[in-house]
Amino acid sequence: MEANTLVLIFVLFLILWAEFVNGATDAPNAIATVVSTRVLSPKKAVLLATTLNIIGSFSGTAVAATIGKGIVRTEAINLYTVGAAMIGIIVWSSLAWKYGLPTSESHALISGLAGAGLASGGPNVLLWDGWQKVIVGLFFSTFLGFALAYIIFVIIAWIFRNTGISRVRRIFGRMQLLSAAFMAFSHGSNDGQKFIGAFSLALLLSGITKEFIVPSWVILLCAAVMGIGTSIGGWRIIKTMGMKLTKLEPQHGFAAETAAATAIEIATRFGIPLSTTHTINTSIMGVGSVQSLSKVRWLVASNIVIAWILTFPICGLISFILAKIFLSFG
Repeated sequence: MEANTLVLIFVLFLILWAEFVNGATDAPNAIATVVSTRVLSPKKAVLLATTLNIIGSFSGTAVAATIGKGIVRTEAINLYTVGAAMIGIIVWSSLAWKYGLPTSESHALISGLAGAGLASGGPNVLLWDGWQKVIVGLFFSTFLGFALAYIIFVIIAWIFRNTGISRVRRIFGRMQLLSAAFMAFSHGSNDGQKFIGAFSLALLLSGITKEFIVPSWVILLCAAVMGIGTSIGGWRIIKTMGMKLTKLEPQHGFAAETAAATAIEIATRFGIPLSTTHTINTSIMGVGSVQSLSKVRWLVASNIVIAWILTFPICGLISFILAKIFLSFG
């Protein structure tokens, strides 16, 4: 077997490993609220998330294209670059998972590709058009999620102001099934596409494909691996997101999921890669803030924010160093 083929197989394995970690650390965000409000059991929620994530992953390839050919110049990188980026993601995200911190695999992937790309081709390897979308995605995930959740919950509180709390819980217990499905679908349509883009990029760099395309079998494979990761390791993140950040009732979960999914879907249709972790987190904070700022456990929130901030430099640095090492041997 040729050396290039062995490298390709190893890199594809790393991408799937990173996708598995994504399933354990990022995908649980899509179902955290519906589990914490006890509308669905963890097993049913995982089944819902897995199914809708796969369907969402097939809903378009705009985000996959942004990741695969919009962040770094494909002609200036190689398989070693992608491999280094994947190891950086796996190391950092696995460490965060150990402590129950929901990291952003979006930011890990983008910073990993950037760090490894800089090691391969210098500053000119970065593509400004793609990075503009990343910056817009930061706005969507941080501010739009919070604002939409705040507004939606204010409207819910006003409409049901004279309704008994037990009836409100029953109504939104049913409605949250729809919002959870919407959230899982939107996660697949945006976050699920990112490693699909990395997988397709590896196929291009190896010469198997002559242009950047996203085969259906790649979508199915990556979505399935992400689902397995969620089912095996998702509980730690569900616990942090749904139970430690703020106390959630079904009406809160509905507002947070609807807001987050809406923000994600808008971004997806424009090919904007954003962090579903950030979006659902800020949406939960937005809902909690309607009741009282004290309802949000800000110490937990601050730990999550620190993990977000550290993702870019740590993944970028690990990927940069590894890419330099790999290139020296390659």
